Amino acid sequence: MTAQSQQDLTRGLLLGAAGVAMFAMTLPMTRLAVGDQAAPQLPPAFVTAGRAAVAGLLSVLYLWLVRAPRPDRRHAPALLVSGLGTVIGFPLCLAMALREVDAAHAAVVSGTIPLATALVAAWSLRQRPSAGFWACALAGFGLVLGYAAWQGGGRWVAADAWLLGAVLSTAFGYVAGARVSAQMPAAHVIGWILVFSLPFTVPAALWLWPAGAATVRPSAWLGFAYVSVFSMWLGFFAWYRGLALGGVVRVSQVQLLQPFLAIVFAVPVLGEPLEPAALACALAVIALVFVSRRTQVRSAVRAAPSQGAT
Repeated sequence: MTAQSQQDLTRGLLLGAAGVAMFAMTLPMTRLAVGDQAAPQLPPAFVTAGRAAVAGLLSVLYLWLVRAPRPDRRHAPALLVSGLGTVIGFPLCLAMALREVDAAHAAVVSGTIPLATALVAAWSLRQRPSAGFWACALAGFGLVLGYAAWQGGGRWVAADAWLLGAVLSTAFGYVAGARVSAQMPAAHVIGWILVFSLPFTVPAALWLWPAGAATVRPSAWLGFAYVSVFSMWLGFFAWYRGLALGGVVRVSQVQLLQPFLAIVFAVPVLGEPLEPAALACALAVIALVFVSRRTQVRSAVRAAPSQGAT
């Protein structure tokens, strides 16, 4: 490896780590924005529409500055599916779940997003994953479902259904976005998805504006600002720039730390206890995802390793 290649790898890993750290903060910051059942803050639907509207307006400026070409009409179905999954499905399901469970619980369940994405890709592209991959996927989901039931006193709660909805929404959204990302820069894809969503997200955000906005805690508005600017927009630029500089294979492995970081960040941001069971389960899921990435699954498209857990 030349000195320049080593420098690019180092910069790529640092930028990739910065992007993953921004994404990991999504869970505690979303909970900060929506509050909990005892002290609700911003409505989950408003947070969903509002964060997409803010990120969409920022994307208008970005796409104009880089003079990004408009996507072809043939990309419209994939962009629609990706938008429904990543702009609406994931944030809404996550916000609904975080009203009932803590960020550590959500981080453990969300750790299965890479496995779910690979499963959806295999199904939609008619791939044949190896037996090792299936074993990792089944073990990962079984571990998460068992953890959720244990946390719920022997049963699953409604929040777990919302979290699984967030996982599936993200998986379908990522795979659809990856189809378009094979033909144009991934950062442009995300930007156009957010821009095309503006006719819906801006009116929805205004209509869903909380009636008691003046009584909402400043910390909730801080959480909303974070998920709008960093989780939904800025994190993607650090992430994709890191992938471009350091290489997808090496830099994408940094994302394995995301569930662990989300649990750790929830301690200072929300005051949640650092539970050994959550850490152990998250680390086990990370290990399964790492092993699954080493199994053979032939891909028909140049899919992004994931568009980040927004």
